[in-house]
Amino acid sequence: MKAEKKKVLLDLSVLKHPYCGLGQIALNYLRIIRDMDTSTLPFRFVLLVPKKYFGFCGDKVDYVPRKRIFKWLPFLYPKVDVWHAIHQLSPFFPYSSQTKYLLTIHDFNFMYEKEGKVKQKYINKVQKRIDMADKIVCISKFTRTELTRWMHTADTTPVEVVYDGVEFSQPTDTAIRPIKVSEDKPFFFSIGEMKEKKNFLAIIRMMEYLPQYNLYIAGNAGTPYADECRRYIETHQLRNVTLLGFISNEERRWLYSNCEAFLFPSLFEGFGLPVIEAMSFGKPVFSSSETSLSEIGDQYAYFFKSFDAKAMAQLVEDNLPKFPTDPIRQKEQEYAFTYTYEKHFDRYIEIYSEMCNENICNEK
Repeated sequence: MKAEKKKVLLDLSVLKHPYCGLGQIALNYLRIIRDMDTSTLPFRFVLLVPKKYFGFCGDKVDYVPRKRIFKWLPFLYPKVDVWHAIHQLSPFFPYSSQTKYLLTIHDFNFMYEKEGKVKQKYINKVQKRIDMADKIVCISKFTRTELTRWMHTADTTPVEVVYDGVEFSQPTDTAIRPIKVSEDKPFFFSIGEMKEKKNFLAIIRMMEYLPQYNLYIAGNAGTPYADECRRYIETHQLRNVTLLGFISNEERRWLYSNCEAFLFPSLFEGFGLPVIEAMSFGKPVFSSSETSLSEIGDQYAYFFKSFDAKAMAQLVEDNLPKFPTDPIRQKEQEYAFTYTYEKHFDRYIEIYSEMCNENICNEK
């Protein structure tokens, strides 16, 4: 009689918010599983998803609904052998101590953004999941460093770095110019949440010294930080800076394809996906070197040495003409395409298989 396959649950409950960064990661996992031959795997996937995603991968996987009641009554979950939480703040976790728990940690931004009791609440929540974990994956070496800085991990808990996957656009993909974008002169592009940690004001100030270019920044334009950026633009009468608000994937592709350079002055990143996206389009990247960005940009990005507006503009002016003939930068696309979702998920398949077969005996 053929032995029943072991079961690996992927907690993709974040698909409740499919358009956020984590939601896009979960959606890409679904697509990979849908398109792969799972019959050769030594385990069967169980997907914890909102009900509207039932059937997305056909009948080669099992589905568990994302329900609030499971948060309080986790024993209602089916028994699985490995449980993968794809981010550190999921409210769901296994109830059985026999289930091996794999935890992926993206960042510790709350250590910088939160204060007082709210910050402590986040610390307690993440530490609880770390204490449960049989294995931890960090999305960058920087995040692994942050893990040892802010949290306690048992000496017996293995910690590994698996870089995020990047969803690359195909040459045949459609691209649409956003209505607010003018083609009267060359432009720079940036994208991200309109929050202080993204440091967009630094490149807005820089544009005072680069009047021959436009700057377009995409991201939610309804935040307090977006209001602060708008006030600066209006006060200093910067006619070459535009906040685009939310943009579609087609508009994002157009902006990457047509910009002169991509600017990314962020102060806090667990990985820095837009840097790799821009490189995949063969664009020069001018980036902050903070947190994970020096690691991800590596030798292929130009790094701001300070956030002095004039010095930033000088870095751009000095290096933009050199980019096409720079032998290192000519290899940036090749470098960017090493961050494929296939490579990323292949490593997770290996980890699931290892955890299904190994006797990890950490106490939970």
